[in-house]
Amino acid sequence: MALHPYDLFDVRSLLSEEERAVQDTVARFTDERVLPIIGECFDQGRFPKELIPEIAALGLLGSSLPEQYGCAGLNSVSYGLICQELERGDSGIRSFVSVQSSLCMYPIYAYGSEEQRQRWLPEMAAGKVIGCFGLTEPHGGSDPANMKTNARRDGGDWVINGSKMWITNGNLADIAIVWAQTDEGIQGFIVEKGMPGFAAQEIKHKMSLRASVTSALFFDNVRVPEANRLPNVKGLKGPLGCLTQARYGITWGPIGAAIACLDEALRYSKERMLFGRPVAATQSAQIKLADMARRITLAQLLSLQLGRLKDAGTLQPTQVSLAKWNNVRMALDIAREARDLLGGAGITTEHCPIRHALNLESVITYEGTETVHQLVVGRELTGINAF
Repeated sequence: MALHPYDLFDVRSLLSEEERAVQDTVARFTDERVLPIIGECFDQGRFPKELIPEIAALGLLGSSLPEQYGCAGLNSVSYGLICQELERGDSGIRSFVSVQSSLCMYPIYAYGSEEQRQRWLPEMAAGKVIGCFGLTEPHGGSDPANMKTNARRDGGDWVINGSKMWITNGNLADIAIVWAQTDEGIQGFIVEKGMPGFAAQEIKHKMSLRASVTSALFFDNVRVPEANRLPNVKGLKGPLGCLTQARYGITWGPIGAAIACLDEALRYSKERMLFGRPVAATQSAQIKLADMARRITLAQLLSLQLGRLKDAGTLQPTQVSLAKWNNVRMALDIAREARDLLGGAGITTEHCPIRHALNLESVITYEGTETVHQLVVGRELTGINAF
């Protein structure tokens, strides 16, 4: 029997029946609802928010959180497969789900009070309340400890001043999970849309993640009640714990982007005739295609093992850094190679490689740049912090 070109090691056979069902369901959604419109959305710089109710109805928001909060209660591998199939459509779609699930719903679940969980999580799972995550600031994203945004107590409230930058979902969001310096260390706050002094400004002129909303957030004496403070965490371990959750999903997402690029490169190279034969008949093209399949196979195995470790409760942040570094670099290199195989046609958004390549320039930067993750692995190996 011929091997599947995007799964040469039959990784799918290692999935449970439920995991395969999740993958198939999200794959159908991507094929039927995302792919027909995403090129145009990218061209227009528009996030297809009309898809949010369908994404919610499929149980993709907060999918790993307990059912008692209106969530699907899926395991980590299933969440990874969700990210893979969504990013096969576009990084912007996966980013929306990743931010809502891992950076907004997760901290409310992990660090919030039971009252906060009951108030927000069911509405967020249903897509009725959209969240964003305010950690990165304009002066530098790789050093979150150098945070300028601050919150001070004022009676029974907190008053927040500062700004955040490069915030996915910012102008869509009904709430923002905002991290700020306090006299007791960094703490998280649920800032609600419409609170006086809170403003979001969408960032325009992007050449990457164009089918995604990216914003700057501004806080000018924003008064937040004590009931909106996340009570169960202080210090950087709060936001970094959220980022570990999100980065895990990011290790899977680019696999989908790479598969989409390989699929298009395979089909196009078989159809494109040069010097009397299809491009796919040349040794140089076959070597490139084979290398794409090799890299995808390694990334699939890496993320699957990472998911099994996460479900077993033994996952370490360094392992997430290694997988994020490897898999995003893998996908970006494949997108560029696929673009090259398409020739001049590869520069148009009628084909997916250039769109994925541009998107992955953001994915390789956000939630830890490639260099940061390399240094995390280096620190693990040497015991020396080179940051």
